[in-house]
Amino acid sequence: MGFIRKFFDYLDGLSARELVLKFVYGIGIISAVGILLASLLMHKILSDIPSVDKLDEYTPSLTTYVYDINNQVIAEFSEQRRVILPLSKIPVDIQNAVIAMEDRNFFRHWGISPRGIIRAQLTNILRHRRAAGGSTITQQLSRGIFLKPEKAYTRKIKEIVLALQIERSFSKQEILTLYLNQIYLGSGVYGVQSASKRYFAKDVSELTLGECALITGLIPSPERYSPFNNPEKARQRRSLVLQRMLSEKFITAGEAKLAAAEPIPTEKPARLAGHGAYFKEYVRQQLEPKYGVAQFWKGGMKIYTTLDLSMQVPAEEIMEKYLAKYDEDAAKNRADMEESADKEKDSGVDMSSVSLQGAFVILDTKTGAIRAMIGGRNYETSKFNRVTQAARQAGSTFKPMVWMAALMNGYTPASMVEDSPVAYYYDGKDWRLLEGATDQYSIDMAIQPFVGNKDFRIWVPNNFDNKFRGRITLRQGLEASRNLASIYLVTRIGPTLVADVAHRAGIWHNLDAVPSIGLGTSLVSPMEMANAFSTFANGGIHAEPFGVLKVADNQGRVLEEFFPAENESFSPQLSYVLVNMMKGVVQRGTGVYASRLKRPLAGKTGTSQDSKDMWFIGMTPDLTAAAWMGYDDMSSIPMKDWTSGSVIPWWTGIMELVLKDQPIRDFPVPEGIVFVTVDQESGKLALPTCKKKILEAFIKGTEPTEFCDVIH
Repeated sequence: MGFIRKFFDYLDGLSARELVLKFVYGIGIISAVGILLASLLMHKILSDIPSVDKLDEYTPSLTTYVYDINNQVIAEFSEQRRVILPLSKIPVDIQNAVIAMEDRNFFRHWGISPRGIIRAQLTNILRHRRAAGGSTITQQLSRGIFLKPEKAYTRKIKEIVLALQIERSFSKQEILTLYLNQIYLGSGVYGVQSASKRYFAKDVSELTLGECALITGLIPSPERYSPFNNPEKARQRRSLVLQRMLSEKFITAGEAKLAAAEPIPTEKPARLAGHGAYFKEYVRQQLEPKYGVAQFWKGGMKIYTTLDLSMQVPAEEIMEKYLAKYDEDAAKNRADMEESADKEKDSGVDMSSVSLQGAFVILDTKTGAIRAMIGGRNYETSKFNRVTQAARQAGSTFKPMVWMAALMNGYTPASMVEDSPVAYYYDGKDWRLLEGATDQYSIDMAIQPFVGNKDFRIWVPNNFDNKFRGRITLRQGLEASRNLASIYLVTRIGPTLVADVAHRAGIWHNLDAVPSIGLGTSLVSPMEMANAFSTFANGGIHAEPFGVLKVADNQGRVLEEFFPAENESFSPQLSYVLVNMMKGVVQRGTGVYASRLKRPLAGKTGTSQDSKDMWFIGMTPDLTAAAWMGYDDMSSIPMKDWTSGSVIPWWTGIMELVLKDQPIRDFPVPEGIVFVTVDQESGKLALPTCKKKILEAFIKGTEPTEFCDVIH
């Protein structure tokens, strides 16, 4: 109180002139301090505003597109789905709709709308909350590109300053182009082109007036006004956009009425990218490490692949249809088995929640291009690609490697081989033939002294039907898939040569060079097996499988282009003779189910030990297709009918659709091949009295010269 009294006493002592001067002086000091503080505050607010000069260099996150052989989009890789288009490629209707709704004075103002800002701020004060509003298209652009998504008065100041700078540096057309390409329109979609694909499955240039209005109506709240989430709200927003366009004289009343009557999309368009999921990942694993994560996911690359959706889509549908039916049948079989508690206990496998898996791949025989790839039944539940990553026993589908090795060692399709009992023992270093053990009795007698000896290992192979045919031709051994004939050949030509043939054909896994190699006991993938068979079908020319034809950047500049690499692994004559024998597998042998395709086919069936894997690989001169099925946990497949109930029916079902428009062609016969009619029992030149004859292919000079001496 004393200080106040002294202060007033001081003022009483001043003259009027002195009092006025003191007052003005005080106001000046206060104003100076206020200006200083305001300057410091504005400096702090504006200190981190980026230069709008960088807008010229602005590169938004773009979508990388993957195309099939017919330029159909099969996949998209992106952090944000976005495509950049010039203004000339964006319909005038959508430009006008955006201006009518978001900024009707866009072409008249200089970046901001003072009236809009004041109106928005008054609304915010009256409603006691901060909200967006009153922003021009230029302000929205500055906010979307340069500023963080926060609601604060400091950001509004930055937004205004940036908008003024943008307007000074860029034309209205440039600003509108940037805005239409970067505006967020829901579901991770940015820009009107990506939104057009998302909501209508077509390019923005193809949009109707009603569709342009619907997309524009999404801008304030894309999820709320989405036709997929709330069709009625989307309809109301579209009507509002059309009314605004009519008020601005962008459209006529008749056009508005027709546009308002257009249907609202209520379901998301079917996306082709839903097919070929395993192939999509196969491509990503190859290219992402090469170009880097940023370029691959944000660079807007265009990846042109070998996949053919017209083959991929039916393959997926048919494989799933059959495997689902097999699961159903297996469940019934298990229900029958559960009647015996002992059987369930002995099996040691609980298959109640296990689904049968499958894999399928089609290669272009000539080039190795991948036309279809199915790595499993459901990519979302299992991303393991069984075409490329699985390592399974090939079973009898491996036998063509043995037969090729035999042909290289002078055997012919008419050569006689033994389908008779054999036994092997392990001497600590290698597997050796048990001499003299040529029938079951002698085998039993030979191994009797060693029964129970843990250091003595013996292997007694058998045929799938537990029968023996004795002496048969090389062709018969392959057509009927005789295990003992395969082992007979491996014993004479050596397992090392068989492994070498397999590697030259296209197998890249390490192979155990043991007598059982011809039974497919080593682990391989379906891709390897398809590649090997393709080499045989291609006249002995090996072409490495590939999935990417060309990669371009977002400007269309080619970054890489693939050209098939080929090398001759086998002579065309040897390859033709082998393929000709494999045609017999389909015509008369274990793959006869596929003969209903009524075209030249070569192939081989296969079942691994304990029926854990089932295969069929078939080829035409143009395509090679490999099918596999089995359980991931290596359980046995419970099948009653091993021919019609195996892989062959769905392989055939797929290829029936794939090949329906393909020309019917036979495998070309190279020079140096002769055809001779031989007796199927003796392998010698056939006589009129021979009941089973076949026109057999031979490399010139290897055909038989003796006539059949068998009494039929």
